[in-house]
Amino acid sequence: MEDHEIVELYWRRDEEALRAAQSKYGGYCLHIAAGILADRQDAEECVSDTWLRSWNAMPPHRPGCLRLFLGKITRELACDRARARNARKRGGGVCLEALEELAECLPAAHGTEEAAEARELERAVNAFLHTLSEQACSVFLRRYWYAEALEEIAVRYGLKVNTVKTSLFRTRQKLRAYLEKEELIP
Repeated sequence: MEDHEIVELYWRRDEEALRAAQSKYGGYCLHIAAGILADRQDAEECVSDTWLRSWNAMPPHRPGCLRLFLGKITRELACDRARARNARKRGGGVCLEALEELAECLPAAHGTEEAAEARELERAVNAFLHTLSEQACSVFLRRYWYAEALEEIAVRYGLKVNTVKTSLFRTRQKLRAYLEKEELIP
């Protein structure tokens, strides 16, 4: 079933939308959640919560890309769960580690203008990603979207861990310079 047909089912409040979305994107969402949480049961619960949140979001929201819409929901839920779990036991985690790495080049959200600023920041980061080589972009997304461990990324691309670290460091520096040029950070 095509994405636009699944979205239309959501808009008609047809429960078949949930089955179709789960069938088509369940594995994708599970991969995202498992990469962040490293716990199969927590990841499965996040994916289940994804279907509920998507049901509640459509309507009024009509996503242009269902895959990214569901992936974003799953990622948010998984990061929330990881933060809650780590708040309880104050341990490390790939998700928190990755977010800390990005914190040095992304501005913090403040005040009522937060939504507009977040949209502009999202646009700028997407534009920046299009300036990167395919491998640099893939490594960056694997780390900061999928929250993969450095070792996993290194194996995936046949690189040394230090090469991955260096690539990510340089990409973050380029991102910071790009965002400064766009006047999104001081």
